[in-house]
Amino acid sequence: MDRTFGVVSREVLTAGDGLSFLRGIIDGSQPAPPFAQTMDFDLVEADEGRVVFVGRPSPRFFNPLGTIHGGWTATILDSAMACAAHATLKPGEGYTTLEMKLNYVRPVMPESGTVRCEGKLIHRGGTVITTEGKLVDERGKLLAHGTETCVVFPARPSAG
Repeated sequence: MDRTFGVVSREVLTAGDGLSFLRGIIDGSQPAPPFAQTMDFDLVEADEGRVVFVGRPSPRFFNPLGTIHGGWTATILDSAMACAAHATLKPGEGYTTLEMKLNYVRPVMPESGTVRCEGKLIHRGGTVITTEGKLVDERGKLLAHGTETCVVFPARPSAG
């Protein structure tokens, strides 16, 4: 399936629950965000409080040391942890990340193959959501892991 990339209005984003929107990205009824194309990763699974991304680290993401830049690793982990929070949203709710902590365990390299990044809900309160994420190589070896805290708020209509 050919994926489309784009940004939807806040009204479309918050009209339904978060899990349905994420599943729409997977089935192609909603566009994937443009940065996912740039970073070469895709959302492939979404359940209540759990998501999975797959990514393809390549030399175009090298830092000066010849390893995949930590920002690429942080981006896929942030995406997985934030989307695990997103998968718990009710219609009309918005959220944003408050804090993220990462631990880099091994260097990410093109030889890591297609990596898998799973985000899982730790706790969902009325206004605070805590999640965790793990990034593993295609052999299942841990590359990095982290935690994230998000705040939930009533979504406002788009400006303009």
